[in-house]
Amino acid sequence: MAEDRAQRRLAAILAIDVVGYSRLMHHDEAGTLAALKSLHRTVLDPLVTEHQGRIFKLMGDGVLVEFASAVNAVECAVSMQRDLALANDGLPPDRRVEIRIGINLGDVLVEGNDLYGDGVNIAARLQELAEPGGICVSSKLRDEIGNKLSLIFDDLGQQRLKNIAAPVRVCRLRTGVHEPTSIATRLPLPDKPSIAILPFDNLSGDPGQQYFSDGISEDIITDLSKISGLFVIARNSAFTFRGKSVRIQEISRELGVRYVLEGSVRRAGNRVRITTQLIDGTTGGHLWAERYDRDLTDFFAVQDEVTREIVAALAIKLTPDERQRLIGRGTDNLEAYDHLVRGTHLAFQVTNETNIEAGKLLERAIELDSQLARAFTMLSHVQLLAYVNGWQEHPEALPQRALELALQAIALDNDDPEGHWNLGLIYLWRRQHDLAIAAEQRALHLNPNFASAHAGLGNILHYTGRSPEAVEPLLTAMRLDPYYSEIWLHFLALAYFGTGRYEDAAATLRRRIIRRPDTDISRVLLAACYGYLGRGEEARALWQEALRLNPQYSLEQKRRILPYKNSSDFDHLLDGLHKAGLPE
Repeated sequence: MAEDRAQRRLAAILAIDVVGYSRLMHHDEAGTLAALKSLHRTVLDPLVTEHQGRIFKLMGDGVLVEFASAVNAVECAVSMQRDLALANDGLPPDRRVEIRIGINLGDVLVEGNDLYGDGVNIAARLQELAEPGGICVSSKLRDEIGNKLSLIFDDLGQQRLKNIAAPVRVCRLRTGVHEPTSIATRLPLPDKPSIAILPFDNLSGDPGQQYFSDGISEDIITDLSKISGLFVIARNSAFTFRGKSVRIQEISRELGVRYVLEGSVRRAGNRVRITTQLIDGTTGGHLWAERYDRDLTDFFAVQDEVTREIVAALAIKLTPDERQRLIGRGTDNLEAYDHLVRGTHLAFQVTNETNIEAGKLLERAIELDSQLARAFTMLSHVQLLAYVNGWQEHPEALPQRALELALQAIALDNDDPEGHWNLGLIYLWRRQHDLAIAAEQRALHLNPNFASAHAGLGNILHYTGRSPEAVEPLLTAMRLDPYYSEIWLHFLALAYFGTGRYEDAAATLRRRIIRRPDTDISRVLLAACYGYLGRGEEARALWQEALRLNPQYSLEQKRRILPYKNSSDFDHLLDGLHKAGLPE
């Protein structure tokens, strides 16, 4: 009978598959599920809606989407890969969420809200041929598009697809988005010698000695970073490769540097053996290598020698000030240094528990050497972290205590860039904005490669009401630290927002939400962006998500806490929310 006849229609079917889904789930099941939910909310769902598509099937690692228009399907796919590539920017390779996309134009069988038939099956098989970050389409769909889009297709010829009777002619979309999303594909080498110092391997047989070998690597990074003629990758990004079997050339490409220093440390009793080698990452060739067998008390001198050898190998000319800043390491007390390194390592884990333990270690370092400026700096930073994160019941005294310790550190060593960086952050939260800017600028004068100081300066400039000036230092910080902390994306979005660049702010915030699915503050700021962009429905959905994540979220509390110099800058955010009909 006619009413029993199956309904059919012509449709463009877009098939999405998450690359390495099983690997990601094995690495971090909860984090992967949260990241995929954010991927849907911030990238896939909005783009499907924008391009007039309909998601008709969701699997754990895949999505099927129907479009009435082949052009809309391809434009949506290109936008998805572009936005996801940006979201992956700054993530280690093993934590990136990448997708493959296949698109087919064909006849489909309709059953309720679902679609079946070869039109769907071919799209699913096409995505299997795509590279991570890539798009493959059938020639039928390519022919339908014709010259409507300025895109280039590579003809891959007839392909046999699993469970498809006849061969299908396949084309690969060549837009650049199908290339691996590694940040290195977009990072040209700097116009000066560039280097990454990898974490030295701990060969002592005691995993508890890892902090010691890390301390050596970190000190070399700190020393080399003070040289204006060098471009030095930040510790955070260099240490991403700890314990991974990765070719030096790949590390060089990932970080966008020419030279890589690697080494090892073996500590036994009162002796230490340190081996190092400097490698040209573009060729894999060794420029210099050395082994040092010394008494443990001499290892400071070894670090100085390594720094001098690198400077010589790269033919770097030092200014008189730079030579002076490279002399000495602040203490000859090995036990005090030991406590400093362990306390610093714990402080940068940024949890309440590690912060408390870090404070104890740093206080002991000061007891052992009352002239150790860096211990005062880090103890001050511990107080600041406790205040900013609300880790103590009565935090009122923390800013003053942090300031006192910071000023002690500066009095002991006015040439320590970390001291001025930390002081700048304290001045920001005390709303002494001009002093905060001056402190960060001093830190960058002493250490031009100090990624955290560049980021700190950018954030301070935003809160001072100088958002247009804030963008460049934040981008510089991200270049020096390609695997930067995701909070820097929020800082950059604030700078764009303060400048009125709402589309740029929104794109940056979507990247942050994918990397930090539980963020409430980025959702609220994105809602304000959408208010200005006339996307009220999406703004209201984001507001509800923020309240679900943090039922105690309060705009009035944010007004009291956030260190804006001008209240009108916070009102700017409120106006965006009000344009979207928020808060309800």
